[in-house]
Amino acid sequence: MKILVIPGLTLPPLTERQRERILDACPQAEISEANGTKALIHAESAEVIFGLINEEIFTRCRNLRWVHATASGIDMFLFPEFVNSPVLLTSEKGLVGSHLADHAFSLLLMLTRQTARAYALGSDAWSNRAQLRARQFELTGLTMGCFGFGGTGREIAKRAVAFGMKVIALDCDPVNSSPEVANVMNTSQFEDFLKMSDVISICCPLTPETRAKFDSRAFSTMKKNAILVNVTRGEVLDEESLVEALRLGKIAGAALDVVPGEPIGYDHALWIMNNVVMSPHTAGASQFRSERNVQRFCTNLKHFVKGDKLEGLINKKRGY
Repeated sequence: MKILVIPGLTLPPLTERQRERILDACPQAEISEANGTKALIHAESAEVIFGLINEEIFTRCRNLRWVHATASGIDMFLFPEFVNSPVLLTSEKGLVGSHLADHAFSLLLMLTRQTARAYALGSDAWSNRAQLRARQFELTGLTMGCFGFGGTGREIAKRAVAFGMKVIALDCDPVNSSPEVANVMNTSQFEDFLKMSDVISICCPLTPETRAKFDSRAFSTMKKNAILVNVTRGEVLDEESLVEALRLGKIAGAALDVVPGEPIGYDHALWIMNNVVMSPHTAGASQFRSERNVQRFCTNLKHFVKGDKLEGLINKKRGY
């Protein structure tokens, strides 16, 4: 079995030990590791690809049967040729929630405790203490709304409870509740979800149904003191509506690792708003991410050889 490994941002070159583990999972495997032009050459004979692919690579494949994507959001893979093919797609779905949730709360706290603003003021922060303190508030007793209740939503919920928050969740699919959430709302309850949440964390994949879901109407329905947190997919937000909501005070603030059309220019309105904190799409980084990916790939490789169900399997038609 020919396996092509394509290193990238979320998958460094394999260590010798990781190569050995892949061979332990499939002793007959022939492993090639390449990117760029060399990846195109190896793709022609590859039966399995471990890494990130694009249309150019996919169209070169002649024997491809399975792709394990080193990404949690897989919307960039859903070009028609791949979607309509019999090639299986798995991802690290369910493995990234811990560090995404950590990042979400780091941004949220920078906003609620005004630490980002204090840092930006530098030594002038001392003369602005009263202003900073007037804008600080604690999370205890507030309601966290998880928009999407997969791996990331569940990790957000755990941390929210630790901060003394109440938690509600909404998901487009029937999903199990958790100790942190009594029941999970459905999409028909979207307006109720918006009205009940003091903080809304977007925890869903980007699909046709979620694209620009948070538009002018959604922001107008949210509480005026609500904070929006997004560490998953920027295009779930309608950019113009978001800027308007923040500027006009429809919502209190936003903590963003992802935004529509990123990277945004230095003169974009979001950079200069005091009620916004942002990071440059770095929530996905973790010292454990690569190893978790390799572990899932090895587990799935054993399943694949036996014809068993794969972990993190993506429904390409639905987009998650």
